[in-house]
Amino acid sequence: MPARVADITYYPVKGCAGITVTEAEVTPAGLRGDRTYAVVDEAGELRWQWGDPALALITPELKDGELWLSAPDRETLHVPPDGTGADAWLTDVLGAPSRLVRPQDGNGGRLHVVSRASLDLLNGRLVERGAPPLPMNRFRPNVVIDGWPAPHTEDDAGRLAIAGTELAFAERTIRCAITMVDQETGRRSGPEPLRTLAEYRKEAAGIAFGAYFTVVRPGRVSVGDVVSVGDAVSVGH
Repeated sequence: MPARVADITYYPVKGCAGITVTEAEVTPAGLRGDRTYAVVDEAGELRWQWGDPALALITPELKDGELWLSAPDRETLHVPPDGTGADAWLTDVLGAPSRLVRPQDGNGGRLHVVSRASLDLLNGRLVERGAPPLPMNRFRPNVVIDGWPAPHTEDDAGRLAIAGTELAFAERTIRCAITMVDQETGRRSGPEPLRTLAEYRKEAAGIAFGAYFTVVRPGRVSVGDVVSVGDAVSVGH
């Protein structure tokens, strides 16, 4: 059986919850709507989940190009295109002064790809040491691929072709403490998965899990699309 796209998720606000969809447009900058906004503190520094784990409980959604924010026990907020009105809402949810901004290159022009085989290997090792398995959302991928028999095939794929789109391998994803935040509760946990990953996925740059890909040929991708692997990016697209 060929490998296929199993899940597609975009993150309208960097660090907040993702929106899982059945199909998405792949633009030269990545998935449309991905990391369009970010949350910063008074000094303009990015808020991230290890410092502000409650970000995981904020669910943003883009509807007709406009942003909506929701969180437990809060009224859903419609944010105008200029972002005004969100700061007070975010400050209330996070308990600290916060602002909504539009970074110039929120997602770095890349897609984050993780295979189910990679997660299955990790979860097998976690269970062996008496720890519970973890869901894929701990790693916040854009595209999940199922059907590769070997774990970490995404590490060695020079090119991915999916339904007319073409992606080029950029680098392995170096993991940080955000993987220890429970995305359902918005609480810090740990030391997993970093403790176990460090035993077999540690390299000079850090602990690697998943890979980033740049867009060579834009298009649309859908759940169920066949994924083909190539060794090199084709020229002229």
